Amino acid sequence: MRPHVEPSSVRVAVRARGAAVRFGDRVLWTGVNLDIPPGTFAAILGPNGVGKSTLLKVLLGLQVLSDGRVDVLGSPAGRERRRIGYVPQRKSFERTLRLRGVDVVRLGLEGSRWGVPVPGPRSRRSRAAVSEAVSLVGAAAFAGRPIGDLSGGEQQRLVVAQALVRQPDLLLLDEPLDNLDLANQGAVAALVQRICRARGVTVLVVAHSVNPILPYLDEVVYLAAGRAVAGPPAEVITTATLSSLYGAPVEVLRASDGRLVVVGAPEPPAVHSDRHAR
Repeated sequence: MRPHVEPSSVRVAVRARGAAVRFGDRVLWTGVNLDIPPGTFAAILGPNGVGKSTLLKVLLGLQVLSDGRVDVLGSPAGRERRRIGYVPQRKSFERTLRLRGVDVVRLGLEGSRWGVPVPGPRSRRSRAAVSEAVSLVGAAAFAGRPIGDLSGGEQQRLVVAQALVRQPDLLLLDEPLDNLDLANQGAVAALVQRICRARGVTVLVVAHSVNPILPYLDEVVYLAAGRAVAGPPAEVITTATLSSLYGAPVEVLRASDGRLVVVGAPEPPAVHSDRHAR
């Protein structure tokens, strides 16, 4: 794999103008405008059911817009899919799965052959690429173990390595922190930020709770009430901005431990608290 690289020469990694998605008579969101610069770590936030995962599918070219336009890496969405790494929503691997972590990563290169390497120079290049991706996510110490024996945090690092092994310019992560405890959520967020900085990779992560990743983010895209607001976290997650987005009084509070809590939004899932706390 390549050494440190500067961000892509494309001035905007993701650009949306008047983007809209409808399912029959239902408008999921409309009038979405985005400008995500290369090398940005951005989170897509909002209540359940507002279309956060659908936005990732639009970027992949898997969901057709009903209006507007989205460009990804300088081309219409879907055209540069090979330059995108994607980690979909998933639960933990079954404990009975004996596939090694390193083989899971190799599937990112050789998935069409179920990760079975081809002898010769190509195999040596593949081994080097897999080894570097594993090292990049800090998984070298456990990548040789069966994936089912690993913790949720260790599994998630290897899944991210699988998405990175092809050296993508854009990494899309759908709820990667959902089954992790607070410590592992922060660790994965710090890892993603480091990849952004070291590799110039643009990252968009769908998240339910902003608090564990807030210190690491450059931008947020907040979806609600069929619209979106994007910008730095300090400008988007505010009482004034969210009240305008929802068209209703919303108050953003900062708890004594630094967590943000959104109060008064029409749907309770908009509260950005730790779902794993007991």
